[in-house]
Amino acid sequence: QVSELAQFLLIKDQKKLPIKRADILKHIIREYRDAYSEIVNKAGRSLQEIFGLKLVEIDSKRHIYILVNSLANSEGKCQEKEKMGLLLVILSFIFMKGNSVKDSALWEFLHLLRVYPGKEHGVFGDVHKLVTEEFVRQKYLDITPIPMTDPPESKFQWGPRAEQEISKRDVLNAVAKIQGKDPTFWASQYSEAEA
Repeated sequence: QVSELAQFLLIKDQKKLPIKRADILKHIIREYRDAYSEIVNKAGRSLQEIFGLKLVEIDSKRHIYILVNSLANSEGKCQEKEKMGLLLVILSFIFMKGNSVKDSALWEFLHLLRVYPGKEHGVFGDVHKLVTEEFVRQKYLDITPIPMTDPPESKFQWGPRAEQEISKRDVLNAVAKIQGKDPTFWASQYSEAEA
């Protein structure tokens, strides 16, 4: 069961999809329900030892897991790296703007970087879809409709995977380096990053 579960988790992680307890029970553990936590813990340990992947429960009510890369620099395919670069830029923007931004502000920001939602991008493909569907489905971003807005608006925040995988301190240091300022220049972000 343990190695079967480890393989199942790896396959799910290829698409960066969150893994539900119900799926683990249905597809892997089946009649070994009583040993659920033991099997999950063992699979988690072996993934950590072999691949440097940490099994993290991001929703303890509904029992949803993700695999987090604990080896800071994973060698990925070029396009994946580029996408992660874009994601980090977006996460930095959200963090520096107080952890929540309107979709219009995010699109405006991406325009400055010559990345246009709605236009096919050479590396990222459909940027709008990448940001609002793929990154959201992978739990890097959360998107929430803002009530009573006409036309309808949404806000973006860090998703649970981003909270687990990405250090706010690193984000702040990177922004400070780009801007040529000391991280303490942004007092509220600094205290949050240090927390």
